[in-house]
Amino acid sequence: MINEFPQALSIAGSDSGGGAGMQADLKTMQMRHVFATTVLVAITAQNTLGVQDAMPLPKKIIDEQFSSLSADLKIRACKTGMLADTETVETVVANLRQSDFLRQSDFGPLVVDPVMIAKGGAHLLTDEAISTVRTKLLPLADLVTPNLPEAEALAEMTIKNNADMKKAGQRLQALGAKNVLVKGGHFNDQKQASDFVLLADGSSFWMISPRIDTKRTHGTGDTISACITAELAKGVSMENAIRIGKAYVEATIRDGIQVGHGHGPLNHWAV
Repeated sequence: MINEFPQALSIAGSDSGGGAGMQADLKTMQMRHVFATTVLVAITAQNTLGVQDAMPLPKKIIDEQFSSLSADLKIRACKTGMLADTETVETVVANLRQSDFLRQSDFGPLVVDPVMIAKGGAHLLTDEAISTVRTKLLPLADLVTPNLPEAEALAEMTIKNNADMKKAGQRLQALGAKNVLVKGGHFNDQKQASDFVLLADGSSFWMISPRIDTKRTHGTGDTISACITAELAKGVSMENAIRIGKAYVEATIRDGIQVGHGHGPLNHWAV
């Protein structure tokens, strides 16, 4: 039947090195047997060594991409990644909220991956845009998936331990995100990676996995959020989608590939 195959949407920037951003989203969704669509909002010149340049796209072409998808496809879940600046965040928010007689732009559950800083340290979101994400995008999110620095910026607090992770999750939920996944991978002094999940019904759990000693971790945030989005597009529950995303990204790190000279990409063929 027409449009019955699961379809998901990545709203993100392009990574010319192929390890993160929209490229990681596409690879992940394909591996999860979901048809991936895109709204490109920014272009970066980057590789495993870092980000050399970045440029947001004009509002008009972003709007037209949303309109084009809405006119033809049946998006069942979507995610955001790098959104670059305030105008881009506001443009994306306006398109996600728009719904009228001529255009029904319901793209299903929204996963917000609040991409702020690249692995090499380059800032991918301005300070003003962080505030816009906090006040305008998070209230639309069915799930937000920050790492520790991103959670600190959005929750406006310092995170030093597991108790702080839980508090940050509660603050993010209070800002409007229905479900929260706070990723603890930046606690480098721990032998395990612990992620905190707070669900919309108030229940919570931890996902704990052994830490893998590798530099091949470029695109982990994009990959786990894309995997969760793909599973939601297939009708999987939020909790199960999160657990599947965690298992998938673990496999992509564990079964690594050797690409580039810096923070290398994941192995998206891993199962």
